[in-house]
Amino acid sequence: MSGATAEARQPAQAIDDVEVAVIGAGQAGLAIGYFLRGQGRRFVILDRAGEIASAWRERWDSLTLFTPRRYSALPGLPFPGDPDGYPTRAEVIVYLERYAETFELPIELNSEVKKLERSHDGRFSLELEKRTITADQVLVATGPFQTPYVPKLVEKLAGDVFQTHAVGYRRPDQVPESRVLVIGGGNTGFQIAKELSATHKVVLSVGARQKPLPQRVLGRDLFWWLTKARILNKTVDSRLGRKLSTRDTLIGSSPRGLRKRYGVEVKPRVVDAERRTVRFEDGSELEVDAVIWATGYRPDYSWIKLAIFDEDRRLRHRRGVTDVPGLYFLGLTWQYTRGSALIGWVKDDARHIAERIADYQESKARPSVETPAGAEAHAETRSTERM
Repeated sequence: MSGATAEARQPAQAIDDVEVAVIGAGQAGLAIGYFLRGQGRRFVILDRAGEIASAWRERWDSLTLFTPRRYSALPGLPFPGDPDGYPTRAEVIVYLERYAETFELPIELNSEVKKLERSHDGRFSLELEKRTITADQVLVATGPFQTPYVPKLVEKLAGDVFQTHAVGYRRPDQVPESRVLVIGGGNTGFQIAKELSATHKVVLSVGARQKPLPQRVLGRDLFWWLTKARILNKTVDSRLGRKLSTRDTLIGSSPRGLRKRYGVEVKPRVVDAERRTVRFEDGSELEVDAVIWATGYRPDYSWIKLAIFDEDRRLRHRRGVTDVPGLYFLGLTWQYTRGSALIGWVKDDARHIAERIADYQESKARPSVETPAGAEAHAETRSTERM
């Protein structure tokens, strides 16, 4: 679908006063939109990009999900195609566009929130480029892929060395046909290294070792086993959840397989660089012509002017519910379980937060002798008891 089609889906008149403002029109924002629509809420979904699912559009062309189609659907709409097959990036984008149209979600594109704060009447104020939106409640659904992270080492490389973060990588033909160093040993780094190996001499730098897991076990997909064993339901507060949340896993990849099947040399962490020479943790060096930084992302909440962070600027929340009544997050990595940031499992946290939103709205509408602040505290207490 074209951007013009997405534009046409926007409301004819912008909404400046809502019960709930959702920031982000990716999978998390669309999932909560489904539940808010079911509640009959007056809400809007804002996104700074010109099309929905912008995080998916920024990934490389050949990206294929690890989760089969049966585990890749949002609430209310199955993912089309072979349920045991693996959807591509393009299929996910089409699916999310169709999802927004199917449930007629009120999405406003090209609407970046510059500042979020409390207004004088206790509601939330969302400052956009040319207008301000007021809301009873706000849900931040900007996800884990916000600001690409590149170490300062990038400044030591020569100007004629081709460099891009993984977010800017699309396909092998954009990378000079020469020696390529992919830095980052996560799933992204391994997948890009595999793809490039068909046409380039590739070296992969792995900083921290990760647990490799096969895509299929005994003829079944890995996620079938994880679902049956209820591993994906383990919460971040459980003993296993605390252990798993501190380490990433490689799915369908391993350093040994990368060397044997793809001819990719695996090196340890990069510690220094000078012009075209990169030095690794083991003291070895490598001359490079191109570098792809698969070094992940960092959150950027500088636009949120509310007391929801600790002294290290880390977000304080419990399953997406913050210390500020009426403010929530959705789609974070390990927000509550391993599946919190996965397209097929985000619905669980979305349903939970939708219930908190309903509680809060009911507390505001219910006649009470409590002060507004007391009513908000009462609503938050009910939410905590349900967790």
